[in-house]
Amino acid sequence: MIDYDLILIGTGSSMNLIGPMIDADPDIKIAVIDKDEPGGICLTRGCIPSKLLLYPAELIREIGTAWKFDIDAKINKIDFKKIMERMRNTISEEIGLIREGLYNNENMDYYPEVAEFVAPYTLKIGNETITSKMILLCTGSKITVPPVKGLGDVDYLTSDTILKMTELPESLAIIGGGYIAAEYGHFFSAMGSKVTIIGRNPQFIPEEEPEVSELAKKVMSEHMDLITDHEVIEVELGDGGKKKVTAKDRSSGKEIVVDAEEILVATGRGPNTDILHPENGGIETDSRGWIVVNEYLETSQPNIWALGDATGKHLFKHVANYESTVVYYNAVLKKNIKVDYHAVPHAVFSYPEIASVGLREKEAIEKYGEDNLLIGFKRYEETAKGHAMEVKDYFVKVIVEMDTDRILGAHIIGPSASILVHEIIPLMYTSDQSAGPIRNGMTIHPALSEVVSRAFNSLMPPVHYHHSLEHLH
Repeated sequence: MIDYDLILIGTGSSMNLIGPMIDADPDIKIAVIDKDEPGGICLTRGCIPSKLLLYPAELIREIGTAWKFDIDAKINKIDFKKIMERMRNTISEEIGLIREGLYNNENMDYYPEVAEFVAPYTLKIGNETITSKMILLCTGSKITVPPVKGLGDVDYLTSDTILKMTELPESLAIIGGGYIAAEYGHFFSAMGSKVTIIGRNPQFIPEEEPEVSELAKKVMSEHMDLITDHEVIEVELGDGGKKKVTAKDRSSGKEIVVDAEEILVATGRGPNTDILHPENGGIETDSRGWIVVNEYLETSQPNIWALGDATGKHLFKHVANYESTVVYYNAVLKKNIKVDYHAVPHAVFSYPEIASVGLREKEAIEKYGEDNLLIGFKRYEETAKGHAMEVKDYFVKVIVEMDTDRILGAHIIGPSASILVHEIIPLMYTSDQSAGPIRNGMTIHPALSEVVSRAFNSLMPPVHYHHSLEHLH
C-alpha cells in the first residue's frame, strides 16, 4: 500500500490546486488518477472542442447576413473534414502537454486507470492499493442515453463520439432539446446538414426564460426543423441505410417519423460514480448517484471533498474552477468558506447566442414575490449599434429587487450575449449587488453594451413587462 498526502481523482478543475499545494509544501506527494484522457471533460470532449467547431459555424451565419448591407458575399466551400481535424489537432496537442506534465512532475504519481474505493480513504487501482487522509473527487459526469426502443440496435452519436466524425452527414436527427442540441444543431446546419431537433419539453432549451427560448426557436427554425413536446418512442433502420426516428406528441398522442442518416443523442449527463464505489469509502450519494457535499464542498467522509460535475449541481467548467478555489480554502487553508451559487452564469453558443446569470423570473417571483420585483427590457435594435447591425427582436432582460435595487438575474439573446452578460456578473458579486453603477455610470456610445444599461433604465413591474411583450408580438 502506498500512502500519499493527497489523492486527486480526475484531471479537470482539481488540477487548479496542485500548483498552490506544491508551492506551500515542496515535498508533498500526490496521486493523480484519471481513467480518461487528461484534461477533464471540458477540454477533451466538452466546451473547448465544441467551441472550436462553433466559431466557423458562426462565421458562416454571419456571412449569410452580408446581403443586408448590400454586400454580395458567397461561401464557395466548407471543408468539414479540415474543420474537424483542426479541432482534434488542437485538443490533442493540449492533452499531450497535460499528460507530459503529469508524468514528469516529481511530486506526482499519475495513474491513467480506473480507481475504486475499497475502504475509507483507500483506493484500488489495478494491482495497487493507495491511501490518503485527504482525497479530492473531481470525477466528472457521463452521457445519459434514454431507454428508447431500438436505439441500442442502431449506431448513434453522442457529444463524446461526434467529435470523431470525418464526413458530414447529409441529415442529422438530434434527440434532446437543450444546450447540446442547440449548439450542435447550429453547427451541423451551418455545415450543410439537414438537421431535425426533437425535444420532449414543450419549451426549446427549457433551462432558459420562455421568451428567450421562443425567440431562439423562431430564429433557429430558419435553418433546421425544431420539434418540441415530442417523446422519441422508437428508432429503427429505414430504407437506404437511413435511421427512422418515431416520436409521439406528448399532448395529442399523434406520431411523426423523421428519417436521418445519423442520430445524435443529446439528452443530458448523469453521474460517473458507479465505477468509483463511493459507498465503500463511506461517501454518501443521492438517489441519482451524485456525490452529496455540504456547503463547504466536503463529502459525508471528513476531508474528502468533491467538486465540478461530480456533485451534479451546476455542470459548467467555470463553476468547477470556482469550486476548486473554495475547496483549496477549506481543505488546505481551513478557512470554512461557504460555496455561493447566487449568480451562476452560463452561455449557449448557438445562433443566436444566449447568456444568463442568476434567477429566472419565475424563480425570483417564488423567492421575493411579484410585487417586489422590477423587470428591465431593451431590444438590440433600440440602440444605435443594434440598429447599425440590422438585428431584429434580440433583447436584454434584467430582474431587480425593488426594495434593495439588487440585481437578481439577467437574460440575453443576440450577438455577443456571452460578452454582454459580463457587464452584469461582476456587480452581482459586490456586497450590495446594486444596479446603480450600471444606471449611473457612462456607457460608450454607440457600443452594443448600451443595450444592457438601457435595460436597467427601463425597469417596470412584471405585469407591465408582460403587457409590453404581448404588444410587441
